[in-house]
Amino acid sequence: MAGGFKLEQQHGKGRVRVSRVWRKAGEGGADVIVEWNVSISLLSDCLEAYTDGDNSSIVATDTMKNTVNSLPLLSFYVYAKAKECTEVESPESFAIRLAKHFTSFYPKVTTAIISIVEKPWEQVVVDGRPHAHVDFAKLAKLEHGRQHKLKSNASLPNSWSELVSISLGGFKLGSEKHTTEVNLKKFGALRLISGIQGLSLLKTTQSGFEGFIRDRYTLLPETKERMLATEVTALWRAESPALLGAHFMLAGFLLADLLRILLDRSSGPVQPVRTGPAELLFRLCCPRF
Repeated sequence: MAGGFKLEQQHGKGRVRVSRVWRKAGEGGADVIVEWNVSISLLSDCLEAYTDGDNSSIVATDTMKNTVNSLPLLSFYVYAKAKECTEVESPESFAIRLAKHFTSFYPKVTTAIISIVEKPWEQVVVDGRPHAHVDFAKLAKLEHGRQHKLKSNASLPNSWSELVSISLGGFKLGSEKHTTEVNLKKFGALRLISGIQGLSLLKTTQSGFEGFIRDRYTLLPETKERMLATEVTALWRAESPALLGAHFMLAGFLLADLLRILLDRSSGPVQPVRTGPAELLFRLCCPRF
């Protein structure tokens, strides 16, 4: 506090890129890969840095960057924290871990704001199946053994594929991005906002627009049937500690519900016997109403 004013300094590091692969940790033994773009912003009480040239309470942006890559995946922080992630981790849980580290480890840091944008890597499907990599070295050994058994008239296994190590590891880039922002005060509540950004959708049917205001400037005709193309951004917030534990898995479920509602339902005037997508989306986001 100086002259009746409180100085709160803010600085940070953006565009810290970090990725992590968890081998055979996904459904059906698939590899799981995440690629995050992390931004760190720290608020701190460091008046002496401005009045006395004393930077002893300042966290360098290089420190922030290296923290990220250690934290998520082992222990040298974003880079260090990245290295600590031995199990599949969501952007939300990683952002919370980073925020807790910065606010607890550095005495002068009063608030940590962590933002993460996750690239939408999706598993490639070939011939109706997830793309797979085969361990060809092991396959060569098996083939050598097979030739030996053929010469000795020994029994052969029914399925060689059961003996070959397969890694489901082909991915392509999707469209929508998973986003999250965590705001944590040293002695206060945690606020978390997550969402989906840039979800491009197109429907060739079952969309209508009618009943709108018509005046002398209106040329658009009403219709019950048209195409619909849009880009969706959806955000949801969690502040209750009870919600945060389950929140990490919400993004996937909410996106699935979002797609189901937008694509399966006709959009247009509300029908007495059928709930429209707008009302369903409202109920999804605001269940207490």
